[in-house]
Amino acid sequence: MTPDRGILDRPGPAPDTTLHHGDGPEQLVDLYSPASAPPAWVVLVHGGFWRAAWDRTHLRPLAGALRAQGYGVALLEYARPGMPGGGWPGTLDDAAAGLLAVRRHVGPDVPVVLVGHSAGGHLAVWLLHQDAAAPGPGLSPVAGAVSLAGCLDLTLVAELDLDGGAAADLVGGSPTQVPDRYAAADPALLGRTPYPVVVVHGTADEQVPERVAEAWWEAAATPGRDRMVRLEGVSHFPLIDPEAPAHEVLLDGIEGLLALR
Repeated sequence: MTPDRGILDRPGPAPDTTLHHGDGPEQLVDLYSPASAPPAWVVLVHGGFWRAAWDRTHLRPLAGALRAQGYGVALLEYARPGMPGGGWPGTLDDAAAGLLAVRRHVGPDVPVVLVGHSAGGHLAVWLLHQDAAAPGPGLSPVAGAVSLAGCLDLTLVAELDLDGGAAADLVGGSPTQVPDRYAAADPALLGRTPYPVVVVHGTADEQVPERVAEAWWEAAATPGRDRMVRLEGVSHFPLIDPEAPAHEVLLDGIEGLLALR
């Protein structure tokens, strides 16, 4: 394990409780509650190219660090392709149901910020376009999303064949085979989001090249509202490492979104 990937094996704190929103084993959200009332809840969406091999546990160190900063943290799980209920459209449906469950749990007085890494960045920004993020009675308001090395242009992820066809495995085909699915699932094709987005990407990212973030920015960003932060020489995994310098960029992104409300 290289130093940059060390976060994947680092143990993190267990959640305080787990919120279930369905009968499936992946239809759950781990909750990390601070000692005092939080100013906001951070909804963490894990990556791993939507693969069954990668679950939410590698984000537990980040969840614990954000709780230590005073935030409530909701760590989403979702069924991945190859698992019961995963793939198209189950993976996306699970993410939407998880967000809605968190917003109901938190209540209307405390905002939520979505933070997604890699494939989770795709899901976090995609969620901003969905009914699960829309205003509603009794629901926590959504302040926006921070994408950390996110797969924000799903069509380009497919064309680059990242992780050996991860995007095609998610939606069940290539952009030419199932164009309607990409039109519904690709944040770059969905246009400007209803809520602000902070895009954080390392220039040395080999898993999700910087051009993926740039493609989303050109297609769907709202100039003057959304922000792009490029981290020179930073690779894929330091963006979720609370011991790495990039963690301060994440905290700044969360605080900036909350300040826009």
